[in-house]
Amino acid sequence: MRLRQNPNEGSVGFQIAPMIDVVFVIMLFFMVMAGAVQRENELKTSLPGSAETSSGVDFVDEQIIAVSDTGEVALNEEPFDGVGSQELPQLTTPLRRLKQSSEAAKTPLAITIACEPRARYGRAIDVLNALAAAHISNVTFTVNEEE
Repeated sequence: MRLRQNPNEGSVGFQIAPMIDVVFVIMLFFMVMAGAVQRENELKTSLPGSAETSSGVDFVDEQIIAVSDTGEVALNEEPFDGVGSQELPQLTTPLRRLKQSSEAAKTPLAITIACEPRARYGRAIDVLNALAAAHISNVTFTVNEEE
């Protein structure tokens, strides 16, 4: 037995109602999710800038004592005492003043002894004795390169 089909019943056509339902569901999803996203200007961030400190920063006060091949001693390129002086009294006085001023300013004092390659060891010992008389203990050594 054959069923008769009505020509008007065979093609359903394009159904717009389910498409509108899907679009409304997607639109509802995006509206809900848009409220959950924070904007960038609402984030609590601090940009890098200058920082203020409550205490001062300590800078090392470095002084250079040069000992030449001839035995001359200079503090920051200013010559002190003759070659024959072992006590170095002219050098000891400014070293004591440097120590007092560094203690008053509460900054560390660093002394660098820069000897020429052919300087006598005894002259370096004389400089160390002058530093000991001034109560300076932060001392480093370096050797000036020959040119």
